Amino acid sequence: MITTELQVPAEQFEAETGWQLKPEGACKGDLCVPLPDGALAGGKVAVDVVAPKLGMPVVHDAQRGLYAIGPESLTGHALSTAEAPELVLPDLAGNEFRLSSLRGQKVLLVAWAPY
Repeated sequence: MITTELQVPAEQFEAETGWQLKPEGACKGDLCVPLPDGALAGGKVAVDVVAPKLGMPVVHDAQRGLYAIGPESLTGHALSTAEAPELVLPDLAGNEFRLSSLRGQKVLLVAWAPY
């Protein structure tokens, strides 16, 4: 979920995260997580309050005024770090390219497999 505000409409939160907001808390399938007081007010969700309860990272890009809310990690399947291992591959011209040459920049890795 990408947003410019930490207070988002409940409908948007549900649609973009897959969590349903119910009286018992935030629910996905059979799993429900109780939410603290102040998590919901006036039809809006306090993302900075709810996301940690659901194991969802919140990353702020101050330069662009955006917040990225990542997927939940309640199942224990989460990355322990956001650091990628060193990757060395040929570029389009056949020259060696090191992922570490982009250190300090935001990088999107796209993987594809033909199977």
